[in-house]
Amino acid sequence: MNLFLNNPKQAYFIRELTRLIDTQINAVRREIDNLIKVGMLIETEEEDAGNQKRPGLKRKYYQVNQAFPLLAEIQSLMSKSHFLMERRLDKEIMALGEISYLAFMGSFLGQEAPVDLLIVGNIRDKDELRRVVQKSETALGFDINYTCLTLSDYHYRQDVADKFLVSVMNAPKHVAVDKRNA
Repeated sequence: MNLFLNNPKQAYFIRELTRLIDTQINAVRREIDNLIKVGMLIETEEEDAGNQKRPGLKRKYYQVNQAFPLLAEIQSLMSKSHFLMERRLDKEIMALGEISYLAFMGSFLGQEAPVDLLIVGNIRDKDELRRVVQKSETALGFDINYTCLTLSDYHYRQDVADKFLVSVMNAPKHVAVDKRNA
């Protein structure tokens, strides 16, 4: 559901879904059938383009039914679950080092932004940060584009009015930690 709700205009075929969410095909088919039965998803077939490799076979695509009466409520619940995931993610990131600034933006807010997650501070283990982010990506159903800066890099970029940093700081965000001036 996360994948569909985070990309409501995108249509997916079964094998694509199994790769994206790393789940077995029978489980995906079962859940797709359930979501079609309640009316949240619609099924369409690809146009027959005379595909020589698969004559007579048409791939079925699934996407969010924009006319589903409970769509807004479900999207609201998913947004609230993202907020809960943020709170868990911020605690996990805080445990990885001395964090001076941590902000969630972009995909976390359902908006476009230069990054989804900005971390300023000293991370002891970058590989562990990558694992924490990957685990959150799987749970949330979207890729998290993150940037991690040391405090000195942050101040340097601030002093030179770095275009990227200015765009990040001007983007809508939810700030979880702000100790930059401490």
